[in-house]
Amino acid sequence: MEKKTLVTGVIGADVHAVGNRILAMALEEAGFNVVNLGVMVSQEEFIDAAVETNADAIVVSSLYGHGEIDCQGLRQKCDEAGLKGIVLLAGGNLVVGKQDFAEVEKRYLAMGFTRAYPPGTTVETTIHDLRELLGG
Repeated sequence: MEKKTLVTGVIGADVHAVGNRILAMALEEAGFNVVNLGVMVSQEEFIDAAVETNADAIVVSSLYGHGEIDCQGLRQKCDEAGLKGIVLLAGGNLVVGKQDFAEVEKRYLAMGFTRAYPPGTTVETTIHDLRELLGG
């Protein structure tokens, strides 16, 4: 079976590197081809890397709470770049303060994300969902 390619990274001005590296390593161990862009990644960098590598999914992490602002418009930019329908995942501390995650998730889905994950989501959950979404 052909390996699915994932572009991962921490969006915006966020510099939280450890969780991103752990996630990338776990995804690689699970059999995915991972293009890890590291920290402080712009929407354009995610999109350029996804186009270059013919990626199957973009996995966005955010830990500093401003992910909701950083992620706005990403689906539209993906569509414009020829990545219509690409799987978009977001996880981490996606909003500032304590908010009901069901509401946060609704906002991310409305922004065009395929899935959004609350803080503390296990990497196994992400791997399971990616296999389900990408077939394999």
